Amino acid sequence: MKICKNGLTWDIYNNLRQYANMQQYHKEDIIEALKNTIYSVVIYDNENPIAIGRVVGDGRIVFFIKDVVVHPKYRSKRIGKMVVDNLLDYIESCCCENAYIGLMAMPNTEGFYERFGFVQRPSEGFGAGMICLKRKK
Repeated sequence: MKICKNGLTWDIYNNLRQYANMQQYHKEDIIEALKNTIYSVVIYDNENPIAIGRVVGDGRIVFFIKDVVVHPKYRSKRIGKMVVDNLLDYIESCCCENAYIGLMAMPNTEGFYERFGFVQRPSEGFGAGMICLKRKK
């Protein structure tokens, strides 16, 4: 396994999300989104990209972990842990004290993220997390 930092391309992003049956986006939207990524990681098995993850945010106070995807053939092999560990190491290298790190877990993956210290919301001290999916006018 090889870890490539900040080497996430639109085609790797698109292909791995497709394998995971995740929402697909237009090429130009992916390219623009990746320009605004502050850190990314791609895990390779030989020359084949098998997992990705990225961080968006302001680089100091607020970070959001996005697009943690592991190819289905490589799941349950601790590859996802490699991705999240790498993303959290990056965040810890540049965040301030009490920085906010958020993510939206896919169904039935909450327990995976709890091992890294994430808590489900609502919980004591935190209200429910909320999202709004916007359609382009």
